[in-house]
Amino acid sequence: MDKILILDFGSQTTQLIGRRIRDLGVYTEILPGDAALSDEAFRSGKGAALKGIILSGSPESVYTDQGAAPDRRVYELGLPLLGICYGFQRMTWDLGGKVAPLPRREYGRVGVTVAAEKADEADFGRTLGFLSGFDKALPLSAIIASGARPPAPPGHGGGAPAFPAVFTAWMSHGDTLTELAPGFRQYGTSDTGYPAVAAHTQKPWFGLQFHPEVTHTERGIEALAAFVFGVCGCTQGWSMEKYAEEICASLPGRGGEDPVLLLISGGVDSTVAGALLLKALGGEKVHLMYMDTGLMRKNETEDVSADLKRLGAKNLHIVHCEAEFLAALKGLEDPEAKRKAIGDLFIKVQERELARLGLPDSSFLAQGTLYTDLIESGKGVGKKARLIKSHHNVGSPLVDAKRRAGRIIEPLDRLYKDEVRALGRLLGIGRDIVRRHPFPGPGLAVRILGEVTREKCEILREADSVFIDELKKRRSPAGNSLYDEIWQAFAVLLPVRSVGVAGDLRKYGWVLALRAITSADGMTADVYPFPAKDLLEISTLITNTVTEIGRVTYDISSKPPATIEWE
Repeated sequence: MDKILILDFGSQTTQLIGRRIRDLGVYTEILPGDAALSDEAFRSGKGAALKGIILSGSPESVYTDQGAAPDRRVYELGLPLLGICYGFQRMTWDLGGKVAPLPRREYGRVGVTVAAEKADEADFGRTLGFLSGFDKALPLSAIIASGARPPAPPGHGGGAPAFPAVFTAWMSHGDTLTELAPGFRQYGTSDTGYPAVAAHTQKPWFGLQFHPEVTHTERGIEALAAFVFGVCGCTQGWSMEKYAEEICASLPGRGGEDPVLLLISGGVDSTVAGALLLKALGGEKVHLMYMDTGLMRKNETEDVSADLKRLGAKNLHIVHCEAEFLAALKGLEDPEAKRKAIGDLFIKVQERELARLGLPDSSFLAQGTLYTDLIESGKGVGKKARLIKSHHNVGSPLVDAKRRAGRIIEPLDRLYKDEVRALGRLLGIGRDIVRRHPFPGPGLAVRILGEVTREKCEILREADSVFIDELKKRRSPAGNSLYDEIWQAFAVLLPVRSVGVAGDLRKYGWVLALRAITSADGMTADVYPFPAKDLLEISTLITNTVTEIGRVTYDISSKPPATIEWE
């Protein structure tokens, strides 16, 4: 099986590069960008032969002390290299080019034009093969099947790709290349006039000053495919089935004979993690603990209990601890403080319940942690990821202590949400569970801005239930339920009240924000374009049903710059 190695310099989308390539059927591994690379790193591992290396993006600059550099061996191996954003700047700086700050940061959608007339016959097969990924007339299937190798160079006939190619790319950088490294040639330019695509004339080295891995970049997946198949010569040999087989084979050896306790919320992530643990370890060894924190959706506890029993759970423990969680949140308004308080209390209740159940101290803690949870909490593969927000199952000091002690099992920690859904279907989990919208571990606590109280939880629970029920009932022009077309939808209770009128009386009610987004992986997201009729009717239904709500707004912020959750 062929393998692509990704060096992670702290980008928020490093793992997304890997999963895009896995989607193409090629195995990927990720190492810290500045890791010392031993011979072992380049040998065939897990039956995989290393065929190419990708240098990821980073929040840092190459000309500062914080800008990590790769092991120089990456430039000495003769393997294909692809630098993305910071990775391209890193290659340029390391190899004798120049990088400098931009007068104005390039961020978001930017047009790019790729011209291939400079490609001479000597570097035609490799360079034009890579550039052909940007040809809008070339299907992804053709790139994979042909290895992105056009039949003849420009001017020689034979159906070579049409250039110039013009497309929209997603950029996120504050630096630019002011001088390419010796041997590199520029093939793509942004609409702002800066280098966007370059290739070495003699070596299989390429650079992109944008992110092909995000869905906002046109032909981004095709560009990665052109590198993986056309430049690196990989063949397909990776699948979700193989991932499941590998995890199921590794888990018994990881946990030994010790029992495993999974803190389960009933959402997609923890349910899939539970199903995977039950499949790999058996029902007797796996204990599933669900905590009713009082921060759950309407009827959550009843629905979760029924779902887990259908999965064949033998050791299911329902813990009612609403009073404890509300007490821990009393007086807290800062979102980070709320998340960490919840994370700490999760572990404390878990330790108490472990003692009550008689499970040994050697028991493992399992979590349905995804890579998005880790990277947003600053816990990427290396040490360069920036903290965006602490997830309760990542940022808590107690969870960190468990992780350092090697007593945590996170079988989904290299997957994104849509991959988890695919794994859930593979494991036989029902459609209603697999398609369920994401729900944060801290629950309603991070959807109530400001201090959390029981009254606010009840108000938000009812309003959110109305919103979600309506999305399941309503149909899009394509005939699908709005719920299925939307990646995540929820309501947020704002810490303000607004004057209104109910009948002939003055009403002073809470303000509710509705959020609905589309996304493939949770790392980027667009606002769902509701028809005005649906929004108006849903708003009216909420204010008529939940009398404490006096006004409804709709959040039209994409990610980035916003995050999906408000806190």
